[in-house]
Amino acid sequence: MTIRLEDIELIKQLKHKYCRYLDTADAEGLASVLTEDIVVDYVGASYHFHAEGRDEVVSLLHAAFHEDFVGCHTVHQPEINVTSDDRAEGRWTLTDYAMDFRTGMETSGACLYRDEYRKVDGQWQIARSSYRRLYERMEKPAVAPNFTSRYLAEKAANPEI
Repeated sequence: MTIRLEDIELIKQLKHKYCRYLDTADAEGLASVLTEDIVVDYVGASYHFHAEGRDEVVSLLHAAFHEDFVGCHTVHQPEINVTSDDRAEGRWTLTDYAMDFRTGMETSGACLYRDEYRKVDGQWQIARSSYRRLYERMEKPAVAPNFTSRYLAEKAANPEI
């Protein structure tokens, strides 16, 4: 049981890294947590994002998280089942917020993630990730939110942060 508990904790850390790498537009970090043959299938009310292969997934997600974007993804309520020494499945609840200043659209919501994990060279990675929205709220505010700090805008101006 101790080995499985360690694997579960490592998978929790993996998923949290994935969210951090998304929100900070860290393409290198994002690539490090995905298998080469990853499949992603995210379905919201206003979009269906499907991509296959690490390069495609990283490229598309990195393009979506640009200097005129603010986002925060938090995952919780993990249900992780380690099925073998190098395979596992997980379910998570996600709550998120996003503001895209290019489109003026603000999105918030929640969804249920369903993931598959694979251990590659001794490290857990995400092999498949999908979600369906529990709810999604999109609107174009009459006045854009007054963010006094925007990490991705600051990172674009100073890549060293």
